[in-house]
Amino acid sequence: MTGSGGRIDPWRYTARYPVRQYELDVLGHVNNAVYLNWVEQVAVDHVEALGFGRAWASEAGGAWVVREHHVTYHRAVEYGDVVLVTTLPQQIVGVRGLRRTEIHREADGALMTEVDSQWIWIRTSDGRPTRVPADLLALFDRG
Repeated sequence: MTGSGGRIDPWRYTARYPVRQYELDVLGHVNNAVYLNWVEQVAVDHVEALGFGRAWASEAGGAWVVREHHVTYHRAVEYGDVVLVTTLPQQIVGVRGLRRTEIHREADGALMTEVDSQWIWIRTSDGRPTRVPADLLALFDRG
């Protein structure tokens, strides 16, 4: 989502996802893998909207890959729910980017799930971690 004046906020971005039947597990809850799909998709949509998506990364000779996710489930998301998935970049330093993602049920705002993710910037030529490019770091400079 955009910030004031139509600008994309580098520190907050939200996407809306309705739960579909095929995303459910045998208990009728959203399958765990779907949460991670939402987490990764909202992060990708965010950097695309900021102008630092696939084309920019290719030109820079790098890519983001997930190193780890830490998921805390508070409540089950079920069929018929619509969720608001908000990515909140926390820090970009060296080769790492840290993002927090919150998943809220749209109907009542209840916090359903929290995910802390560590992303690593790699060179696409050899897959090795390398420093995040300066122009992306500048976007997230709080100084």
